Amino acid sequence: MHNRWIFDGHIAGIGTSSGLRAVVGMWQSSPFGSFADVMVQQPSGHRRLLAPTQAIAEFISATYRFDDVQVVDVRAVLADRALRVDAGPLAIRAATGRRTLLGSALRVLPHRLAVHPRWLGAVSPLASLVAPGARTFGTAGSGRLEYYGVSDLHHVRSAVVSWDGADAGALAQVLPPVTFGFSSVPPRPSLARVRTTVEGQDPVRR
Repeated sequence: MHNRWIFDGHIAGIGTSSGLRAVVGMWQSSPFGSFADVMVQQPSGHRRLLAPTQAIAEFISATYRFDDVQVVDVRAVLADRALRVDAGPLAIRAATGRRTLLGSALRVLPHRLAVHPRWLGAVSPLASLVAPGARTFGTAGSGRLEYYGVSDLHHVRSAVVSWDGADAGALAQVLPPVTFGFSSVPPRPSLARVRTTVEGQDPVRR
C-alpha cells in the first residue's frame, strides 16, 4: 500500500564558525503529533540525529542518513522572533529577522500550490539556483520520495550555539552543505515555514 506522510511546521538551518551545523525541525502537525527533532553535522562531517522518541527516530533515520542516532528530550520553542532549542548535548538561542526576498516571493503563491508535490517536482531544478544546495524534490531512504514545500522564509540574525556545554562559535553560513539527504538548507541561516511530504511503501512505526 502506498503511504503519504505530511509534516507541517518550520525548519531552522543554522551554521557556526566552528563548522557545526544544525537543522531543527519543529512540527506542529505530523503522523507523530507535535514534536521537534534536530539533525547535527559536526565539522568532521559526522551526522547525528537527536529525536524525542524511538518511533520518530526510526522513521527519520529510515528517510535520511546518519552516523548515529540519539533519543533525547528535544524541546524547541519558537515565539516572538526568538528560537530556543534544548536537545541533549545541543543548545541554541537564536533570533529571527526580516523576511527574505525569496520569502516575499513565496508568499505570493497560493499556499496549496506552494506545497503541492507536483509543483515541487517541477520547480526543483530552479530551487537550487535560487538557494544553492536546496532542492524541493528528491529520493530519500527506504525507497521513499520527499517534497519540501516552503511558503515563507526569514533570516536568522543572531544565534548562540553550544555543544556539550562548549561554545560552538559565532553564527555563520551553513557551509559546507549538510548531507543528511538529497537537499541541504539555504547557506544563509534561516527559518522556513514548510510542509514536508514523504511518500513510500513502509508503514509508520509507532
